[in-house]
Amino acid sequence: MIKDRLNKAVFFKIFGTHSAWISSTFVFIIFVFVTLASNSLQAEELTLEQQYEIAHQQYNEANFDSALVVYRNIYEAGYTSAELLYNIGNTYYKLRQIPSAILFYERALKLAPNDPDIIHNLAIANSRIIDKIEPVPQLFFKNWWETFYKMFSADWWAIISLIFLALFLSLLFIFIISENRSIRKVSFFSGLLILLITIGTFGMASQKYYYTKSINEAIVFTPTITVKSSPSASSVDLFVLHEGTKVSLLDEVDGWKEIKIANGSVGWMPSESLKGI
Repeated sequence: MIKDRLNKAVFFKIFGTHSAWISSTFVFIIFVFVTLASNSLQAEELTLEQQYEIAHQQYNEANFDSALVVYRNIYEAGYTSAELLYNIGNTYYKLRQIPSAILFYERALKLAPNDPDIIHNLAIANSRIIDKIEPVPQLFFKNWWETFYKMFSADWWAIISLIFLALFLSLLFIFIISENRSIRKVSFFSGLLILLITIGTFGMASQKYYYTKSINEAIVFTPTITVKSSPSASSVDLFVLHEGTKVSLLDEVDGWKEIKIANGSVGWMPSESLKGI
């Protein structure tokens, strides 16, 4: 309290009463603005929560069209989560819009790669599409790496990285303060190992985050589409795909995308026939 009065006295002495009045008015305006902004954010958060509850209620009452409108409003407002994407996928599935259901299940799976409900519903939705493409067998170490890579989401990899970082700093502290040669030796080599693990888990978190933000895969949204040998409608026909099929994106040229399917076949499709995951 004394410090505040002292600061005000110094301010008056330097700038005069007129400047002080302007400053006080400015501070008051900033205070009002911050208060209103805070109240606005709280109201917006409450509104989103209410919308989510309304969407749940409409879904439970089998009003799937109404539920979808509310869910999509939340999603298009920039709010997303694995649960929201999963619920949108379920709603599309109930409306028998299988390609859209697969698209949002896949988007949810990017955020929660080990969620059993998402995996289960995605498998059911995929069973409803025409194309049954057998994937190319992978080498065992690639399967191991993929399983390890999908073990955690980006957030969990980041948390694990922070835990190992804290452990490394603890070992570093022990190494610095300890006078015992054996303890210093153990803490040094243990810390070195933990540091390598920290770097690795941080790399996994970064890679996972990039994967969730990038669009390297897509779902076919044209009922029947012929894949071409080059980015031209007059090029050679290679094979036919149907809506709901998942493809990998390799390149893009003049409104055409080069795609790869699970069996390794590669070709070109019009960009408007695909929606990115």
